[in-house]
Amino acid sequence: MAAKKKTARGRKQDRARVAGGQNYEVRYEAKNTGRSASAIKKAVKKIGNSRKKVEKRLGR
Repeated sequence: MAAKKKTARGRKQDRARVAGGQNYEVRYEAKNTGRSASAIKKAVKKIGNSRKKVEKRLGR
């Protein structure tokens, strides 16, 4: 059986979301927006996990 070919499929969809429960994603977003991790978590909880909406809410 041939080895499964790795593709970037799905990566773009994954990058469009912020996983509020994943500390490394919250830290990454906090560093990029200059806000605290708790502010990121609150925004995700309030408006959902769309990266665009979270960044817009935090005024990036």
